[in-house]
Amino acid sequence: MDALLKRGSELYAIVYFGAIILVALLEHVQPRRRPGETLGQRWVGNFSLTILGAVLVRAIFPVVGVGWAIVCEERGLGLLNQVRWSWWVELALTIVCIDLAFYVQHVLLHRVPLLWRLHRTHHSDLEYDFTTGVRFHPFEAVYTTGVVAAVIALLGAPPSAVVISQALSVLVAFIEHANVRMPPALDRVLRVVFVTPDMHRIHHSQDVHEGDSNFSNMFSFWDRLFRTYVAQPSAGHDGIAFGIADMTDPRHQTLPGLLAQPFRSSAATGARTGSPIPTDRAAS
Repeated sequence: MDALLKRGSELYAIVYFGAIILVALLEHVQPRRRPGETLGQRWVGNFSLTILGAVLVRAIFPVVGVGWAIVCEERGLGLLNQVRWSWWVELALTIVCIDLAFYVQHVLLHRVPLLWRLHRTHHSDLEYDFTTGVRFHPFEAVYTTGVVAAVIALLGAPPSAVVISQALSVLVAFIEHANVRMPPALDRVLRVVFVTPDMHRIHHSQDVHEGDSNFSNMFSFWDRLFRTYVAQPSAGHDGIAFGIADMTDPRHQTLPGLLAQPFRSSAATGARTGSPIPTDRAAS
């Protein structure tokens, strides 16, 4: 797996930019909803956030991702550095454990008021397309990086497995936020295991019950297991109102407005602690 580590950065870049091109083309050919008039402003703001987040993460964490996994391996940190299992087993454990960590930290982002202040930047997008998948406040990027670093250290994830996990995560982020119309039959089949655009789109609804559902990142079964799954939006996919109700003013969609959102006093500053998802809606 040395070759994979040596070319890890190339693989990540290929997946990142390849996913952007592919999903952007799919959104153009088969959009779920027509793009709004603020497309250019949104794309500039959303991608600017991810660039600033990357800069801040690098400034705070000396090593992240694969580099951190190598440090843990050299120091014998974590379960998988104490035992020797098949690489394929270790790869599967790495992907599943990191994905479960993403689910848990995502739930916390909605339940803890301070974390919700960071995360609402992601939810304040008034439209939904693949760029929503990179719309995270830089402070949230630091939080998420810390969570993943802790999982890598505890698990002792092999560096090569972390390379693949990171590539899959960025691919999933673009796909699940895609403004793409998927055949219902294909959506039903894929959704048994994986998060689909139609499933995650519900999570971006202004409706509190729907916004507090479908937290999964890659594997959809976490939501079913922990009873946070909603199959269909009450207003239908064409009727979903995206964003946060009191953040619809255009000034909140500019880059300065996005960066200021965690510090803004509003009715939306509290955690989204809606009552549990009704069983009939979760099973619909």
